[in-house]
Amino acid sequence: MIATDELRTIARQLLEGELLLGGGFLPARRNPLASPAPAAAPPPAASHVPAPAHTPVSRPAAASPTAARRVDLPPVDAAAGDLTPAGKAAAMDALRAAALACQACPLGQSRQNLVFGEGDPNAELVFVGEAPGADEDATGRPFVGRAGQKLTDMIAAMGLRRDQVYICNVLKCRPPGNRTPQPGEIVQCWPFLVRQLAVIRPKVIVTLGNPATQTLLNTTVGITRLRGQWQSLPDLSPGLGGTPVMPTFHPSYILRCYTPEVRGMVWSDLKQVMERLGLKR
Repeated sequence: MIATDELRTIARQLLEGELLLGGGFLPARRNPLASPAPAAAPPPAASHVPAPAHTPVSRPAAASPTAARRVDLPPVDAAAGDLTPAGKAAAMDALRAAALACQACPLGQSRQNLVFGEGDPNAELVFVGEAPGADEDATGRPFVGRAGQKLTDMIAAMGLRRDQVYICNVLKCRPPGNRTPQPGEIVQCWPFLVRQLAVIRPKVIVTLGNPATQTLLNTTVGITRLRGQWQSLPDLSPGLGGTPVMPTFHPSYILRCYTPEVRGMVWSDLKQVMERLGLKR
């Protein structure tokens, strides 16, 4: 006969897998991630971050031949992780302005809106997807369609809000028909993503789906083999090497394969992230 405590444990695991990423919620405890207090001193002078030696396998080593106009990216200080909150916000604003002016690939001309990223530039947790979709292109915000609502559900299941994390994509402009990002497009957007991460300097990165995972980790291994296993970010920029990365399924995949098994796997991945960040369940 199964003991009462064991029955409770089994019941909770079933509820977590079925409800937390399903329709309703078994709410996690609220987990505010405290931002550092603003300092009075101005942020340190920025210095140029050299281009990373790392080249993701999903993008070529050379720039796309379709490149039209590459913008000069604002430099990021090697100690960007030590910037004040105001300094990080200013660095993000400068980077966003550079991305807005970028016409280095045809996506810059076909987009309705730049989808740079949103959230707290002081966040401990960053979610990285592959590219904006139609809803994101229309609003200029990442993850706002059906898949975006599922990501919001995932964040809420962790006891957090969207404004307490940072959300962005590998590409900042929507590919036609929501197709998979092409190597040349990743080449052009890659420096923006690296600088975003260099400014935030998160404690954990969650990659959503194959393109984001393979690009950031420089691997050809698929998401079904990598999800749920901690990875380390390559040395893309000073201070980023070794950052823990948790690959998991993209929210759109959860919606397509809406089974207790898939939702349970994603929730298991998120629980590992919560444990790494010291968040309570």
